[in-house]
Amino acid sequence: MTATLSEALLAPDTRPLVVADGKAVLEQQVSGLSGISGAAIKIAYKTVVVFSADHIRYMIDSLLPQMAEELEPYWTEFNAAGEGDFGAFLADHGEKVSEALLSVTDARGRASTRPVIIKAYNAVRDRASKHVQASLPQVGALVQKYAG
Repeated sequence: MTATLSEALLAPDTRPLVVADGKAVLEQQVSGLSGISGAAIKIAYKTVVVFSADHIRYMIDSLLPQMAEELEPYWTEFNAAGEGDFGAFLADHGEKVSEALLSVTDARGRASTRPVIIKAYNAVRDRASKHVQASLPQVGALVQKYAG
């Protein structure tokens, strides 16, 4: 087993696969949304894609090191507990995990110089924790696939 989660997910042969699978998880989550908040997220997502078709993949790739770092303590605790499903483990710690992951995107949003990206992010941030929590089983499965 690789020493750290970052080493496993960021290995040169693995990183592009993690990014592609992460993008697929994100697209699945976005497409499954409904209601007013779901529509807002879909519009924000489409705005980003129209602005730059490769932006989502780029952002996942660029945020992956910080996301892996935020997930590291949960991965360590999960492995120490000897549980079998990292996605379920993350879901059990949903609020804390989602806020840890969102701290990465919040920092990136504050540092952005692209008004359209900032506006799209700010439009959906208030409900983001709920949506991140809903994706944690898939995120955990993805992590476990490449690091486990």
